[in-house]
Amino acid sequence: MEKYFEAIKRCPIFADISSEEIKAMLNCLQGKKESYEKGSCILQIGDKLEAVGLLLSGKGMIVQEDFWGNRNILSEILPGHIFGEAFACSPGSVLNVSVFAEKESEVLWLSVGRILTTCPTACPHHSRMIRNLLSDLAEKNLRLNEKLTHMGQRKTREKLMSYLSSQAQKSGKSQFEIPFNRQQLADYLSVERSAMSLELSKLKSEGIIDFDKNSFKLL
Repeated sequence: MEKYFEAIKRCPIFADISSEEIKAMLNCLQGKKESYEKGSCILQIGDKLEAVGLLLSGKGMIVQEDFWGNRNILSEILPGHIFGEAFACSPGSVLNVSVFAEKESEVLWLSVGRILTTCPTACPHHSRMIRNLLSDLAEKNLRLNEKLTHMGQRKTREKLMSYLSSQAQKSGKSQFEIPFNRQQLADYLSVERSAMSLELSKLKSEGIIDFDKNSFKLL
């Protein structure tokens, strides 16, 4: 587990907890490591969770699909990120999303029961981890609200401008990179890729934006 320790330290539930305390907690949490090939399904719709996933290496994508196979990308997962915590913390909840490995990936599964149950000594770092988990859930709820803001725009052009504007605000500058390729961006915004590409070209020709692959600049 030592080779993944940098990713583990970046995990939001271990924020403000020392390396020594994290190592002690990992023994207590008794995590289980599993590997996934590129393109494989890490979690699928209908699963029930009793553990929180912590991505150690690779890249994952959280995807929502309807009965007819239409995809809606919710977010990406990078090393150090956790996923599935909302469902794991809600007993009996059934996943309404799937998680796929975008690259060859390794995941550490942490029992939510052990996370939420403090040890007999009620050590302060365990209490801190529980507070961190609550903060992470709140932050992801805010990101979901942000996505709803983009999707609430009526036209493809408006959705694009809403998304690109928010990315510029987050980066603090007019030039930035987005984490999606064109198909993934179309899925994220729930628009047709061809219509989105046309609007991007129009925005570029009108001098509103410039872009090269996933690098964008607002003009």
